[in-house]
Amino acid sequence: MFWPGMSSGARLRCFQTSVRHENRTRSPKRPGKKTVKMQNAFQGVIPILVTPFKDDGKVDVAGLLRVVDHLYAHGARSGFGAFGNAGEGYALLPSEKRRLLDAVVRHLDGRAPVIVGVGATGTEAAVETCKEAEGLGAAGLMVLPPYYLRPDADGLMFFYSAISEAVGIPIMVQDAPLLTQVAMPPALLARMAREIEHVDYAKIEAPPTAPKITRTVEAVGGMLTLLGGLNGQFMIEEWQRGSRGIMPGSDMVSTYCSIWNALENDNLDSAWSLFQRALPLIRYELQPGLGVSAMKHNLLHEGVLANAVVRHPTRSLDESGLRELDALRSLVGTNSQPCR
Repeated sequence: MFWPGMSSGARLRCFQTSVRHENRTRSPKRPGKKTVKMQNAFQGVIPILVTPFKDDGKVDVAGLLRVVDHLYAHGARSGFGAFGNAGEGYALLPSEKRRLLDAVVRHLDGRAPVIVGVGATGTEAAVETCKEAEGLGAAGLMVLPPYYLRPDADGLMFFYSAISEAVGIPIMVQDAPLLTQVAMPPALLARMAREIEHVDYAKIEAPPTAPKITRTVEAVGGMLTLLGGLNGQFMIEEWQRGSRGIMPGSDMVSTYCSIWNALENDNLDSAWSLFQRALPLIRYELQPGLGVSAMKHNLLHEGVLANAVVRHPTRSLDESGLRELDALRSLVGTNSQPCR
């Protein structure tokens, strides 16, 4: 495909042409083909599991299972996300992910499903990673688009179609352009929902998220279940516009569950009151590179984690940051109730 002396721009155009050609010949579905949708297994509050590390930097399997038990006891019954951004999935070895996923699935023993984050930048790597996750018991796959060479719409269709052909579990398209610089407009998400068999969900993290959810709901109808992310900063507006779940971090699950229950019970005033109380900490944890450290320090404070070790390039809070976090922590309640 590529020849000596070919410029990088020419190589990219050649790649995109090849992808478009393969997509025309291999796309497994045509518009209107997809008529039967799965039940909404992933909805409500689905926290992204932090990944605990030992003092020597190795993964702490027992620590992760303590996190799972803590979250389950404090309301997280709809499922768990593994290896997302809040779980430092970008810093884990493939062998570590396999070991951790196997342990979590066995530990839960069917009590709640696990959806696995996949951030491979190549199609073949993504396909193999998704197949491995399914084989280890994942109930769903949260898949970022390729973000090193960013394909066009046809290339994205080809990428997600290739994964769908290889697995038999639901795919959640992670629409996170702040991270990937890949734009996925509502029309493209609707096309994926119609034409790609296992694309059943989308996690909308493309600001402004609430209008994006409105436009996507209008485009896809009931073909795609939408969830929010970005630590729930606009979870109320997103719910009002049609989202069916939220995937926040691990440290305030009881608060998120209380907000979600209030929304589902049409108690908007209560939802806003709970949200406003938690907002300073939600905002603090949205700092790029520092949010995971804040989450881990909160779980350390609660006695769930043995330490707050993060793995480079994740950054640790400095002494001033720890004092700021201590001042904010008292603003968030710990009253828990299972999400319904």
